Amino acid sequence: MNKPTEKSQNTVWHRATVTRQRRQQKNTHKSVVLWFTGLSGSGKSTLAHAVEEHLHQNGLHTFVLDGDNVRHGLCSDLGFSDKDRKENIRRISETAKLLLEAGVITLTAFISPFKAERAIARSLMPHGDFIEIYCYCPLPICEQRDVKGLYKKARQGEIKDFTGISSPYEEPENPELKIDTSQLSLEQSIQQVISLLRARNILSIQE
Repeated sequence: MNKPTEKSQNTVWHRATVTRQRRQQKNTHKSVVLWFTGLSGSGKSTLAHAVEEHLHQNGLHTFVLDGDNVRHGLCSDLGFSDKDRKENIRRISETAKLLLEAGVITLTAFISPFKAERAIARSLMPHGDFIEIYCYCPLPICEQRDVKGLYKKARQGEIKDFTGISSPYEEPENPELKIDTSQLSLEQSIQQVISLLRARNILSIQE
């Protein structure tokens, strides 16, 4: 038998009196995790922030966990190997779970290329509280956009383990929502997300 670690001996989960349900009631809307996934250049961050702006203007409590921003702090010690990508998603998943408990509509914008890691993220959340949104965009169009010049560097071998070029992207098989960002305008894409939230009764709590 393995010797218990110091953490397992001395760490006890503290149950707060202010619950997620009470926070949601005060916010007058439910909390949820909107997990935007897709290739670099597919429009994940743009859409996530645009949806947040729409929700914020309507008085809802929101927060975006953006891939680039998170790597400046929480995950600044990680690279882009498969192992580090998995750890990156693990940390984000746990953070999103905390924000879910805080009663916040949390939007995450990460390539999150591997099915297994997205499945782990989903498993951390109560059933129905994880909404996977696949921002679909063909690789050639993502490369044409190449806002950050990353695809060009990846093609030239300057960036290793780049998703879509030298590292795989495993497409979601059954996302709650698939948005073709190569065909739909930003406003049309926003409305698809909002329609889904309304259909799931997330945007308001009946008194």
